[in-house]
Amino acid sequence: MKKQSGFTLIELMIVVAIIAIIAAIAIPNLLAARLAANETSAISTLRNITSCQGQFQAGAKADVDNDGTGEFGMFRELSGAQAVRRAADGTAVGGTVLNPPVLSGAFRTMNANNEVSRSGFIFKMFLPGAAGVARGETAGTTAFTGAVDSDLAETTYCAYAWPASFGNSGNRSFFVNQSGDITGTELSTYSATGAFAVGSVGRAFRSGGAVTTMTGLQAIGTAGRDGRIWKQIN
Repeated sequence: MKKQSGFTLIELMIVVAIIAIIAAIAIPNLLAARLAANETSAISTLRNITSCQGQFQAGAKADVDNDGTGEFGMFRELSGAQAVRRAADGTAVGGTVLNPPVLSGAFRTMNANNEVSRSGFIFKMFLPGAAGVARGETAGTTAFTGAVDSDLAETTYCAYAWPASFGNSGNRSFFVNQSGDITGTELSTYSATGAFAVGSVGRAFRSGGAVTTMTGLQAIGTAGRDGRIWKQIN
């Protein structure tokens, strides 16, 4: 009678141990690669936003005070979903939808906090109100959180990008404004929806100003108003 052959218990245990070792090495590397890819994508998106804002402002697609100098725009305006005129109370009136848009239509889709989600990161745009107090987009397609200062909006905007889940979709948060310089910092509380709002727009600006305002110098290699060091991204 032919003897049956198969794995012994010891052989199976060795195979399981080898698989566990490979997994212990590979899984962290895969996670790190995914985080790096998400962060690289977020940086690339902010660079694209910078370019789109330049086109929008230079083309005077929004010129609420009719002085011939264009203003920067919000996500819905840049993506062609909203009329480009803004009245003194912040609502959109008159004007026409930007066609063709300068930014992807994906930026028309926002969550309850009026943020855009892409590749594991959350994005939010801000324009200045009186004295540089931040204004953001609100629910719907025509409303703002308050009146946008037309003169300041000709020279000032900013945007943040941060992980949807710190440690799982990314570790660093990023910032860009009209200067075009992108900076980043790593803080676990900068995670999930609502992490950056109009009341905390000044976090990435140099310390000394109010955290509610978006005027002043950008923190580059120095502490921001949140006490964190914001490093320039090459």
